[in-house]
Amino acid sequence: CEYHITTPKSKAGVRIIPMLSEVKKALQEVRLQQMRTGFNQTVIDGYAGFIFQSRYGGCLNAHCINRAIERISRDYNAQEEQQAKMQNRTPELLPHFTVHNLRHTFCTRFCENETNLKVIQEIMGHADISTTMDIYNEATKEKKVASFANLEGKIKISWFTTDFTTNHRKDLKSYKITNDE
Repeated sequence: CEYHITTPKSKAGVRIIPMLSEVKKALQEVRLQQMRTGFNQTVIDGYAGFIFQSRYGGCLNAHCINRAIERISRDYNAQEEQQAKMQNRTPELLPHFTVHNLRHTFCTRFCENETNLKVIQEIMGHADISTTMDIYNEATKEKKVASFANLEGKIKISWFTTDFTTNHRKDLKSYKITNDE
């Protein structure tokens, strides 16, 4: 397999991304491990010093990571099916997913916690704001459902019947919303 370093698909792909503290910590642990076991010696198009390496010492790529995810999921699902059978329950299996799904999950969680679409677009490297908007829209749909689930029981809705006339007209049904807080 031959690797090449290429430029991003668009200018939006060239960006500075802030690093979460947990990511920094994980990278520092990888560095300490590599100080003991040896650094990745791969050179691609004149670039060296790659952080992650395969179990054979070469560079990791999406295909390597996807194969690892597939093996982990397969093994987990096999074990889960056995346990579910012994416990007489339906197994809770991991669905098929790829490394790109992890990027999409990050973007969705980011959208749930950030309202500035331009910030999300820049961090994700989306050239077109509509890509960010599509993901943001999906995330906000889920957020609406969760928000209403959280609201459940906090608003009391009581139905009552009032006769506005003294004769035989039908009762007008109305509702009253009260806030328990």
